[in-house]
Amino acid sequence: MSDEPDDSGEADDKTVSRDRSLRARWIRLRAVLTHTTPAKLLLLGYLSYIALGWILLSLPFAQATAVPAIDNLFIATSAVSTTGLVSVDPGSSYTFFGQLVILLLIQLGGLGYMTVGSFVVLTAQDRMSRLRREATKNAFNLPDDVKPKLFIRSVVRFTLICEVIGAAVLYVMFRQQGVEDALWSAIFHSISAFCTAGFSLFSNSFESFGAHAGITLTISALSILGAMGFLIVVDASRTLSGRSPHLGFTSKVIIRLTLLFLLIGTVILMVVEPGIAALPANERLLTAFFQVMTASTTVGFNTYPISALSHSVLIVFFFLMVIGASPAGTGGGLKTTSFAALIGLVRSTLKGRDRIRFFKREIPLQRLQDATAGLAYYLVLLAGAMFLLFLTEADAAFDVVMFEVISALGTVGLSMGLTGELSDLGKLIVVGLMTAGRVGILTFGIALATHDESREEEQDNDLVL
Repeated sequence: MSDEPDDSGEADDKTVSRDRSLRARWIRLRAVLTHTTPAKLLLLGYLSYIALGWILLSLPFAQATAVPAIDNLFIATSAVSTTGLVSVDPGSSYTFFGQLVILLLIQLGGLGYMTVGSFVVLTAQDRMSRLRREATKNAFNLPDDVKPKLFIRSVVRFTLICEVIGAAVLYVMFRQQGVEDALWSAIFHSISAFCTAGFSLFSNSFESFGAHAGITLTISALSILGAMGFLIVVDASRTLSGRSPHLGFTSKVIIRLTLLFLLIGTVILMVVEPGIAALPANERLLTAFFQVMTASTTVGFNTYPISALSHSVLIVFFFLMVIGASPAGTGGGLKTTSFAALIGLVRSTLKGRDRIRFFKREIPLQRLQDATAGLAYYLVLLAGAMFLLFLTEADAAFDVVMFEVISALGTVGLSMGLTGELSDLGKLIVVGLMTAGRVGILTFGIALATHDESREEEQDNDLVL
């Protein structure tokens, strides 16, 4: 008989204790997530995507050349936020694996954090939790009459259909143009365009294809479909199936304003921009339209050098990039519907009306509050970011810095050449702007906000003068 003590019981006790500790931590984590706000959940979700992308892009076999850690973070954030600003060239800096990681991040960011998770849940059990429903409505600003479950499924189906068709059309044209790895380029650019990400495997974006109507119009169609928003898809399907007699008010506003911005912007660029005005008639129309489209949808591709634009045209770009795309879509910016609400507020105030209307429809007070709060917070972020960038990039011109900040905050991805010249601190500032732009300007502010005042605090309202 051995006199050595039996340690098996002690080991079992340690294992049980460790399991209990892990279960307790998991229960606490679930409790935190359950009681968190939808805005905070969205922010945490996108930050987790960025962190995962940063880790994967930092792997040695993801890089064709050595890429600094700060640039991997920048690219991961730009991909998840579907911005398209790049501090290094994705086509030459990363291997196929790295490019694949970027593309997956673009797809995840374009569909949205809640869309991907909710689709997996629906596939497994055909139902959504209350928090997930609320977060989905918050992420896409869905009206009360749109069911999140129907919306999620429609989003995924519509996205895949558009991206597959786009990739097939681009593949044929890329092969005709002798593009290397035409199939991979077609898939990459189709997803990048629909998600309004603006990432390109070509070092000069689409400047080499500026006169190719087929390629530029295909990219434009994908970008516009993504930017106009999935809400229109759900609305149109309900109308076509007879469940609704007509398109909803939101869809009508989105379609009208999108077309109006594209039309007016194209005419202005054709007439005002000297470099575009000097082109042949058909190429002039195509080039002007593409640049307006890329700013309005926030896709970030270009067929004309952005740094060559005149100051008068830059004002047009500032306007289009600040407004951006539409709600429940892949683009950024304040959104066309927020612009509509603000225009309604101004018009009604000037005419002395006691109700705020747009297109002869009364706008609810909550939507007006969201639009004005979003604009105010946008201006605060814009001013703060420009102040910080002028400290870190002291030699940069005013218009170049302003363009960079608006582009990052609106997840546009266009640049006048500053992105590649940014210091490490400057890159971190832009990373924060791109994250805020993807989560949503107002949602980002709500996620960072502190608790509201308690009843006791509200009662203490005696302001001594």
